[in-house]
Amino acid sequence: MSDAIDLTAMYVMHDALRRELAHLDRVTTTADHDPCRVLATAAGWQLFKKALHAHHTAEDDALWPPLRHRLAGRPKDLVVLEVMEAEHAVIAPVIDAIDATLADPAADALRLGQLTDALACGLAGHLSHEEDAAVPLIRRALTAEQWGHFDQVHAQRIGRDTPLLLPWLLDGADEPTVAKVLAPLPAPTCAAYTARWVPAYTALDRWSAGTAV
Repeated sequence: MSDAIDLTAMYVMHDALRRELAHLDRVTTTADHDPCRVLATAAGWQLFKKALHAHHTAEDDALWPPLRHRLAGRPKDLVVLEVMEAEHAVIAPVIDAIDATLADPAADALRLGQLTDALACGLAGHLSHEEDAAVPLIRRALTAEQWGHFDQVHAQRIGRDTPLLLPWLLDGADEPTVAKVLAPLPAPTCAAYTARWVPAYTALDRWSAGTAV
């Protein structure tokens, strides 16, 4: 069944999230600015949260349920899905705590750094765990139709943020990967991506203060 499913977009999303975690680390560890002020108004933080929320909720709603059905009667494999959902559930409150810290005038950089370290550790570990443990199950058990439905739900969750999140997703990807991700999209979308969305995204200094979108 692996030949019927193209997981390129999932790996591209994971790479993009890892890329942004590196930016987040830089913002919260550089001494020449107030990381609370920068992160509170940085477009990069908003885009990261939107992409991660779309990715994880699409998995929770449209990937794990059909996969769980396909793996019925295989308790060891089902445990993997339970762990995936549990890891999602742990990550979301950390993001909420970061936002609460950013909204607190008395918050300091130390507290913010502790929370962003926890986010980076938890998310990086989850992404690797998903690739090592869940992706083989997806390849082995999921149908092309089920994977296609997940793709559709994922795209719907991104929705109106597509003009920024599509170039965000493909930032740093090589040309064959970009071509593969864009191939299923309508021609007008691809034209807009090239002519308008990429230039607008490139001009956005997303990890500087005051760039929130």
